[in-house]
Amino acid sequence: MTERLVSSVQYLRGVGPARARALEKSGIRSVEDLLLYAPRRYVDRRQCRRLDTLQEGQTATVLAEVLTAHVTRGRRSRFVARISDGTGAASCVWFRAIPYVRGALRAGDLVVLSGKVGSWRGELQFAHPEFETVGSADDREGDEELLEETLHAGRLIPIYPLTADLRSVGLASRGLRRIVRTALDSVGTDLKETLTPEQLERHALPGIREAFEQLHFPADPGHAAAAHARLAYEEFFYMQLLLADRSRAVKQRRGHAFRTWGPLVRAYLEGLGFVLTGAQQRVLAEVFEDMGRARPMNRLLQGDVGSGKTVIAAAVMLTAVQSGMQAALMAPTEILAEQHAGYLREQFARLDVPVHLLSSRLGSGERKILLQALAGDRPLIVIGTHALIQADVDFARLGAVVVDEQHRFGVLQRGALQAKGVDPDVLVMTATPIPRTLAMTLYGDLETSVIDEMPPGRRPVATHRVSLSRKEEVIGRVRKVLDSGAQVYWVFPLVEETEKSDLAAAVESYERLSGGPLADHRLGLVHGRLGSEEKERTMSLFRRGEIDLLVATTVIEVGVDVPGATMILIDHAERFGLSQLHQLRGRVGRGGGDSTCILLTGSNLTPEAESRLKAMVETTDGFAIAEADLEIRGPGEFFGTRQHGLPSLRIANLITDSRLLAAARTDAFAALGLGEDDARDRLGADPDRLALWRDAIARRLGERIVLADIA
Repeated sequence: MTERLVSSVQYLRGVGPARARALEKSGIRSVEDLLLYAPRRYVDRRQCRRLDTLQEGQTATVLAEVLTAHVTRGRRSRFVARISDGTGAASCVWFRAIPYVRGALRAGDLVVLSGKVGSWRGELQFAHPEFETVGSADDREGDEELLEETLHAGRLIPIYPLTADLRSVGLASRGLRRIVRTALDSVGTDLKETLTPEQLERHALPGIREAFEQLHFPADPGHAAAAHARLAYEEFFYMQLLLADRSRAVKQRRGHAFRTWGPLVRAYLEGLGFVLTGAQQRVLAEVFEDMGRARPMNRLLQGDVGSGKTVIAAAVMLTAVQSGMQAALMAPTEILAEQHAGYLREQFARLDVPVHLLSSRLGSGERKILLQALAGDRPLIVIGTHALIQADVDFARLGAVVVDEQHRFGVLQRGALQAKGVDPDVLVMTATPIPRTLAMTLYGDLETSVIDEMPPGRRPVATHRVSLSRKEEVIGRVRKVLDSGAQVYWVFPLVEETEKSDLAAAVESYERLSGGPLADHRLGLVHGRLGSEEKERTMSLFRRGEIDLLVATTVIEVGVDVPGATMILIDHAERFGLSQLHQLRGRVGRGGGDSTCILLTGSNLTPEAESRLKAMVETTDGFAIAEADLEIRGPGEFFGTRQHGLPSLRIANLITDSRLLAAARTDAFAALGLGEDDARDRLGADPDRLALWRDAIARRLGERIVLADIA
C-alpha cells in the first residue's frame, strides 16, 4: 500500500492549509512529492567558522544572521549588510549586482556566506562574498545556539530551491528540512522498494528508504551522491519504461510494407544532378528498411543545416505515392511550406506526381477542390502547416507523414497529423541537432538516423563577434559584400507584442540604411507582424536576387534557402538562444563560396550569453553546439522542450547523469522483452513488480503520461 505516500502534504505535522498551498505552487502536493523535492546543493557546515576566530586575509565560510541590509548612496552606490553569529560581527559590501543582492538579502535572514576576509575601519569585512539564504531568524527555536541545532548545523545541510511563496509561509530551507524530516518519519512501511535486487546490485544503488534519508540528511558527500544516483536512475527508468511500452506497441501494429527503391524514387535520384553523400545513402537505406516492413516506420532524422534532409523526405513521400497512397509534409511556417512545395513541384513535374499546397491563401473554391482530392483515392503529395490537421481535412489513404523542423510543433499537433491516417509511416526531421541524452528522453521510442556529412563544396561559415559600437565599420564591410554581387541578411531579435522596441529597431535600421549608407542598393524588410502575403512576396524577391539586403526578424530562421546570401549579421546576438544562432548562421554558406556570420553584441553580458557567443565563434559543429546549449540552458528550455510532453526531471540531470540514463534505458527495454536475451532473462519482471512500476509511474508522471505517449 502507498496510502501515506499519496496523502496530501497538508496533513503532515507543521504544514497545514496555508503552507500546503505554497508547496503546491512548487509542484509538491503529496508526501512523495515532498520527498522527491531534491536539494539543489549542500552546505558543509562541518567547516563553518565562527566570526570571532577569523583573521584578515583568510578565506572562510560562516553562518550568520543579517542584522541590517541597505543601499548606501554616494559617489559610488553600494549595498551594505551587517552580520552576526553570536560570537562576533562583520560587514559585507557589494558594489556590483546591487538590485539582485537587495532582492535576495534582507534583515533577519540566516545566510551561509563565503569569501575573503578583509577589514574596514577596524571591523572584519567581506567584499562581494557569495551567499546563500538558508532561513530566517524566526526559524530559531528558544535560546539554542545556531550552530548546535541537530537538523541545521554540524553536518551537510541541504539547500532547497526556494520561491517567494515558500519563504512567505516560513518554508525556507530550514523550514523545509523540518517537514521533510517529519515526512520521512511518517511513511513507515509505505516506502516499498520498487527496483529489483539485480538492479540495485548491478548499479551499486542504495535501497529506497536509505536513498531518501541520504538525499535530505546525508552523512557525507559520498552518501548524498549515492542517493542522487539511485533516485536519478529510478526516474530515468520509469520514463524509459513508458517509451519502451510505446515502442513495443508500435512494433505490434500492422503497417504498410512499401515497395522501396521503386522507379519513381530511382528516377528522382538520377535526375538530381549530384551524387548523394555517404551519410545520405546510409540514412536512405535505414529509412527504406523500415518502410519495407509490415509495421509503421517511426524514425527521427537529424541533420545539420544544409546536410540534405529534404532529399530523404522526398524519397519517403515518393515511396508512398508509387504504392498508390498519399503523403503529407507538415512545415512550421507558410514560407517554409511554400518553399518545400516549390522545390518538390519542380523535381516531381517530370515524374507526373501531383504536389498540392494547403495554404491560408487558398480561396474557398480552391480549398474545397483540394480537400476533395485528399478525400479521394488518387495518390498525391500535400504540403502544409498546422492547417493539415484541421478538422475538415480528411485523407483517404495517408501512407507517409513527414514533419519538418519537428521541434516547432507541440506534441499534440504531431499526433493529430499521424492520426489522419491508419498507422502511416512517420519521419520527423530536425536541423537542430539534439544531444544524445535528450534524444533518448524525448524520442526514445523512435529509431534515429543522423546525416553527419555535409555535401561537397559546403564550407564552414566564418563567425566573428563584433561590438555594436563598431556598427559603422561593419556597414562598410556590408557595402563591399553587396558591391561584389552577393546578398546579406541583417537579423533583429524576435518581435513580440510586448517588445515594440524590437520592431522599431528593425524598421529604423531598414529606413536608415536604405536612405543613407546603402541607398544605392535594394533593401527589403520582413517581420512577424507583416501579413503572410507581404512576407512571402518580400522573401520571393530576395530568393530571386531582386533584393540585396534583407532586414528581418527570426521569421527567416528555419529552412529558407537563398544560395546568393554570403553574409548574415545578427543584431544583439546575446539575446538569442544558441541553437537559434546556429540556425540563423545556416542561412548563409549555401552557395559553395566563403560566407560570414557577424554577431553584433552589446556590453555587460551575462555569463550565459558569453558562453553562447564563445561556442558560436569556436565551432560550426551542430552537435557540439547542441551539447553546449543543453549545458547552458538545461533540458527544460532546450528549444522549448516542455511542449514535447517531456516530464520534468525532479532528480536526474541529463548532462551529469547520462551514464545512468543509458543504463536505465537498457534495463527498461529489457524488462519489457525488447532487449538482448541475457538482459531479458535478468530483468524480465514478474506481474507484482510490473504493478509496482505501473503505480509509481502513475503517481510520479500523472497526466503527463498522455503527452509522453504521443511524443
